[in-house]
Amino acid sequence: MNLWAAFRSALRALAANALRSVLTMLGIIIGVGAVITMIAVGQGATARVQDQMKGLGSNIMLVIPGGVSQAGVRLGAQTRQRLTEEDGQAIAFEIPEVQVAAPTSRTSGQLVFGNANWGTSIIGVSNDYLEARDWPLASGRLFDTSELAGSAKVAWIGATVARELFGEQDPVDQIIRVRNIPMTVIGVLAPKGQNSMGQDQDDTIMIPLSTLRNRVWGGDASSKLKRVGAISVKVREGQDMKAVEESIKDLLRQRFKVPPGGDDPFQVRNLTEILQAQEESSRVMTLLLAAVAGISLIIGGIGIMNIMLVSVTERTREIGLRMAVGARGRDILSQFLIEAVTLSLIGGAVGIALGLGATWGVGRFAGWQVSTSAGAILLAVGFSGFVGIFFGYYPARRASKLLPIQALRYE
Repeated sequence: MNLWAAFRSALRALAANALRSVLTMLGIIIGVGAVITMIAVGQGATARVQDQMKGLGSNIMLVIPGGVSQAGVRLGAQTRQRLTEEDGQAIAFEIPEVQVAAPTSRTSGQLVFGNANWGTSIIGVSNDYLEARDWPLASGRLFDTSELAGSAKVAWIGATVARELFGEQDPVDQIIRVRNIPMTVIGVLAPKGQNSMGQDQDDTIMIPLSTLRNRVWGGDASSKLKRVGAISVKVREGQDMKAVEESIKDLLRQRFKVPPGGDDPFQVRNLTEILQAQEESSRVMTLLLAAVAGISLIIGGIGIMNIMLVSVTERTREIGLRMAVGARGRDILSQFLIEAVTLSLIGGAVGIALGLGATWGVGRFAGWQVSTSAGAILLAVGFSGFVGIFFGYYPARRASKLLPIQALRYE
């Protein structure tokens, strides 16, 4: 019997017991659908974390003020600002592995242009901040030295702010009011998208640190000390991030004169490490979910073996008759094996449609980022085909070993 004839014979045999065949395929259908959906969701989660890592920048750490204790109560981080611009300069100059250290402070306020207004975060930065965050300008120019030192009324705006205030108009060289202070837009930041907390990074305006300190805040006592809210540190490629983190801590402990065993008045957060941990968690969760879906495939395979054994029993006289007219054992073996594989592959095809539909539904209605790949589909189909061969072999071999006389006498 050639392969095509065996396939048509398998289809006829399956069609003769259509309901039983469908029920047998259910395990394979659910398993394949689950594998495709779980891998799509897992790959989507991993891709989202990778996008966030790209948006955050590579090899980046964040130094923030630590907490304080009041009447025995320990408050959280950033409850007392002690970091200064000089701390950032010290990190950049005294630790060779650091590529750039950019002090920043932030507040919020209303922006006005013509009849449009928009509330957003206002960040005081230097040019180093864009290098630390791998954040280029889409148009315009950087701050020059006199603007950074002289509290110039200039600003960069994010893509969201540009859209809300200017629409299709070019924002560069336009004058906007930031907390009623007129400032000239000299650049538009390239779009960054959402960060790991789901916040729109493009919804921001950046001005020189001195401008934030002296014009927006009005030059209070903390401004004279050049306090900053955070220092973004970019480490050179190929350096040991953990070792650099310890170097930063040692340097700041010296600057703050922290006694041995004392609490650090700052915190160093390795943001890249945090996101890498999230990515690893997503990958492990994907593997676990795929393993659970794989168990469904195995259960489906057991169902196929059970039904094939029943089929062999029901068709014993047919097997004996075929052998009596010249069929060999391998013909019987291939007939039932092809029948089992056909059952499994049809289930796999329906499972693919189910998985793609479920993936679309998760992305459309749950709002999760999903990513379906050809590799996941091939993996599911290949595994379902293997299940058909593995679990169909025993019944097929049992049928091929029947003796013609005994098979013809079977009642």
